Amino acid sequence: MIVNVIGAGLAGSEVAYNLGKRGIRVRLFEMRPKKMTEVHKTGYFAELVCSNSLKSEDITNAEGLLKAEMRLMGSITLEAAEKARVPSGKALAVDRNIFAKEVTEAIERLESVEIIREEVTEFDPEEGIWVVATGPATSNGLLPFLKKLLGDDFLFFFDAVSSIVTFESIDMERAFWGDRFGKGKDYINCPLTKEEYEEFWKALVEAEVIEMEDFDRKLLFERCQPIEEIARSGKDALRYGPLRPTGLVDPRTGKEPYAVIQLRREDKEGRFYSLVGFQTRLKWGEQKRVLRKIPCLRNAEIVRYGVMHRNVYINSPELLDIFFRLKKHPNIFFAGQITGVEGYMESAASGIYVAYNVHRILKGLSPLKLPEETMMGSLFSYIIEKVEGDLKPMYANFGLLPPLKVRVKDKFEKRKKLAERAIETMKKFLEENPW
Repeated sequence: MIVNVIGAGLAGSEVAYNLGKRGIRVRLFEMRPKKMTEVHKTGYFAELVCSNSLKSEDITNAEGLLKAEMRLMGSITLEAAEKARVPSGKALAVDRNIFAKEVTEAIERLESVEIIREEVTEFDPEEGIWVVATGPATSNGLLPFLKKLLGDDFLFFFDAVSSIVTFESIDMERAFWGDRFGKGKDYINCPLTKEEYEEFWKALVEAEVIEMEDFDRKLLFERCQPIEEIARSGKDALRYGPLRPTGLVDPRTGKEPYAVIQLRREDKEGRFYSLVGFQTRLKWGEQKRVLRKIPCLRNAEIVRYGVMHRNVYINSPELLDIFFRLKKHPNIFFAGQITGVEGYMESAASGIYVAYNVHRILKGLSPLKLPEETMMGSLFSYIIEKVEGDLKPMYANFGLLPPLKVRVKDKFEKRKKLAERAIETMKKFLEENPW
């Protein structure tokens, strides 16, 4: 039987790769570059849109634990990330083009995967196995069919991305290198005095934004709040948010600045840097004007402006079973952000999970739920089984895991024990139920 995968983002790529390398016949449909979305720039698979950071690798961080579990299950996302890594302190950040090219070429080398560069606007629900992994930027051509298939049970939220500037346009006489608390020198830090911060804040809250159809502040996702929305919540909101100076000492003064804008490397060569936490929906001319209120960026050359877009996701608790199958069409799976998981790694992890169970079904075995003691298992269980009220996109966090049987007061030690339990649980699960 052929497995049809729609969409070659992180989730779709994980499905196609993990099935294809095991000899399962896969047809991978990707409409780019023939038809582009409003946020993608290339035709590569697994193109990263919002940020080049895949977040922490430390297992006492929820994102790090998620990565550890994904490595145990096998992840092309993490294999490619290792080859495309750029310096970013404790975080795993990548050169976007190298990363996406690595994923694309790994899939192209699989003889059992047929790649079809066409937009899918409909399909026969009764023919073969289908995995819908079209992500938050699902095409307008496919949406009407999905709405008909799902009974119009769609939800959506608004998301935004940050601006990117060239390194050579940053005033390094005013900036300084460093990670928080002296733990490296991978970030460029742009300090602000109290007067400079207040001038920047005033310009930001007064700047014009791009109006969007159906825009509603309540639908802004927590981790991708536009910086202007954060600023409007209070004069010091940025200083306790993306511009917090904690742990950053300006070597010229020997003190923490009043506020700091951090820049993170975007590519291997260090030619481009993104503004950390600067997601925005400001008009492009306004972005240039406001950013140039930052002394280090007075002459900033913006190579990608921040934009906002509507992310589509489905009402998974109503529509899907715990294996991410449609309840009324068990041969149709969904994977990635369209299911309501939020984040690069979370999307990729859902693709691995779907691939794992599709593989079991094709071997004549029953699909399996991952243990809730694992980060993957607890996240997927939350999305499908434990949501109360309307589904809000959810990312990996330790609050999802079942509590330890013994009381541990120290927060770091508690997370370490939860992570160790999760990893051992996943290892045991895979030993008993291998691919």
